[in-house]
Amino acid sequence: MNRTTTVLTLPLLLGSLLASGMAVAQEKDSYTYATYFYCDVTKQERADEIVEKLDKPIYDAAVTGGSITGWGWLAHHTGGKWRRVQFHQAPSIDALLAAQEKIGDQIEAKNKAMSEEAGKICNSHDDYIWKVVAGNATTQARGKAGFSVYFVCDANREDQADALVKQIFAPMYDKLIAEGKLTTWGWLEHIVGGEYRRLSTITAPDVKSLLAARGSIVAALQDDPLADALTDICGSHADYVWETKSGKP
Repeated sequence: MNRTTTVLTLPLLLGSLLASGMAVAQEKDSYTYATYFYCDVTKQERADEIVEKLDKPIYDAAVTGGSITGWGWLAHHTGGKWRRVQFHQAPSIDALLAAQEKIGDQIEAKNKAMSEEAGKICNSHDDYIWKVVAGNATTQARGKAGFSVYFVCDANREDQADALVKQIFAPMYDKLIAEGKLTTWGWLEHIVGGEYRRLSTITAPDVKSLLAARGSIVAALQDDPLADALTDICGSHADYVWETKSGKP
């Protein structure tokens, strides 16, 4: 197929994908509150220790009690200026925010001095609320390594991007999971936060497996006009590789 034919037929292909994507059965709603921290790199391991000792038991109890469905603490491996991510998940925004307040109060009450110490190490942050559009990341435990792509998108065509991911990328991700090469994947939409409008996540047992799986996806989609269409809609992005330090499930 030459480039001219691709350009002429692409709007029809996108329309077809959008229609079929909207017909895909949706899982229960899941929202993620993510705080992306800027930290003192000479002391960030101490923040990890505090989270493990102070935050983890409270977040784990919240998952067990059902006020949240999951949480995690991620450490920067490769990417931009964010050094740590703390996130929790719930079926609604109300539940998400209620849990944030309750857990924050519990952490302060348990050990205010330790909480303040962590705040001084990671003393600046960006907050986002995401809604899961597709993937299995809400039902499976993360792998030890994760690749996140934060996209800046054309807000008028984001629904087309969602349809493309469900139709083109989802089967590839699911196949890699079935083969044990990936652990989880997710595609999330922006609800509240900064410039990033969509988030793509994949996780794997280790960084080597993660990068190999991502490389196979990139190679398979090279010169694919539908992959190019997604790039046209979400034309700017930031890549991060994260290491999972703690979390549940």
